Amino acid sequence: MSNPAAGQMGDEDPHNLGHDDNVPISEQGPAPKRIVVAYGFWIFLLSDFILFSGFFAGYAVLSGATAGGPAGRDLFELPLVATETALLLLSSFTCGMAGIALTARNMRWFQGAMAATFVLGAGFLALEAYEFAHLIGEGAGPSRSAFLSAFFALVGCHGLHVLLGLIWLTTMMAQVGAKGFRDDIERRVQCFALFWHALDIIWVAVFTMVYLMGAGA
Repeated sequence: MSNPAAGQMGDEDPHNLGHDDNVPISEQGPAPKRIVVAYGFWIFLLSDFILFSGFFAGYAVLSGATAGGPAGRDLFELPLVATETALLLLSSFTCGMAGIALTARNMRWFQGAMAATFVLGAGFLALEAYEFAHLIGEGAGPSRSAFLSAFFALVGCHGLHVLLGLIWLTTMMAQVGAKGFRDDIERRVQCFALFWHALDIIWVAVFTMVYLMGAGA
């Protein structure tokens, strides 16, 4: 006697096979892919937070090791850094708008919001590059003191993440434009959004600990 359910097996998502409320969790098979991807990406983000915590700890220890050179209060231009901060926070807002457009399957708004995120992120990077070039031009490069080494390592590491995020962003725009709102691409865009918002959180910590506390010390 044939089993009616057996004829429908080929239409089911293999990741959902065995998922039955009456079956113990230990016997329900692999989790849906969206959960596996989200879980793995959160582990990646946490490892990145651990990486930055090491840079923050190094900066905290070395912030007073100026070797007779300039300290933060002599170097940091708060209006410039405040502009950088505003650009990055606005880019997080437009990234959130892109997520809403993704849910609504609105291609025009998605591409527009992602393009705005790119422009704001690129503006942040341009100001950061100007700041670095200005400091090095004044003789306050990373080799001048342990304080400046820690400063360039921490802020530069964050800037490198923003650069990689911009490359990822353009890849997502191209994939959505070429292939539409497929489930796998949607998962990648959601991972990108998590990554971008995490960069905002880290930057707020950098702005507070490095620039505000450094300028006021």
